[in-house]
Amino acid sequence: MYEEILYEVDGPSAVITLNRPAQLNAWTDRMHDEVRHAIAAAEDDTAVVGIILTGAGRAFCAGADMGNLQAISDGERLGSESVLDADPGDADIGYGYRDTYNYLASVRKPVIAAINGACAGMAVPISLFCDMRFGSDKAMMMTAFAKRGLIAEWGSAWMLPRMIGTGNALDMLMSSRKVRADELLRMGILSRVVEGDGLLAQCKAYVQDLADGCSPESLAVMKRQVYQQLQRPLEESTQDTHKLMVESFKRPDFKEGVASFVEKRPPRFARIGKS
Repeated sequence: MYEEILYEVDGPSAVITLNRPAQLNAWTDRMHDEVRHAIAAAEDDTAVVGIILTGAGRAFCAGADMGNLQAISDGERLGSESVLDADPGDADIGYGYRDTYNYLASVRKPVIAAINGACAGMAVPISLFCDMRFGSDKAMMMTAFAKRGLIAEWGSAWMLPRMIGTGNALDMLMSSRKVRADELLRMGILSRVVEGDGLLAQCKAYVQDLADGCSPESLAVMKRQVYQQLQRPLEESTQDTHKLMVESFKRPDFKEGVASFVEKRPPRFARIGKS
């Protein structure tokens, strides 16, 4: 089914690998459709607790395929029909998180970007709308938009300042300089940096820890809370939190979480699909 990605479920982890290594995994319309389809498959699979997005070879993704950019520059194309039909994510979260790439924020399971090398251009906002970013010591980000006569694309002007402040965001956007793993970690774009070749194993271990000890339903609710409440005033956020807290008291996972603590045993939480 897939031509430009690889998809594997390994225990509680679904691993989606961008697989055009000779082109540094440059993003195409087909890759977009395949990633979206694979995300939907992982979200539906009750065996999967977390989703990992990474790249084959020495890059995460070098941004848009230059052939596509050349065609747009020449006025030949502005998109294409989807080759795979998929609709991942929670449709009730609101349109703001249901657009071309920020739909990743609406997916009911944690999505981790495993940035194994260069992450440039449109790959930057794609990674920003993943829930976490783990990087290898070779990870690098470069927005590149200003050098192509473009603007801060795909929600990067919204997410970057919230993540690292306006000064750092404007520096990355305006200069288009290469930002290396150690600086990305200091800024807070990367949650952790993994030395050598252990990045994917570290991501899988993180998902395994979630699967062993955390309620998948709680993870889904928390994710929705965080993204929705980025856009709400404190009063609305507090009211929503109180409502969700009362609802959580009625769920089987609350009873199981308390019982497992009292009985000094690992919890046995039910896995979830899309709905």
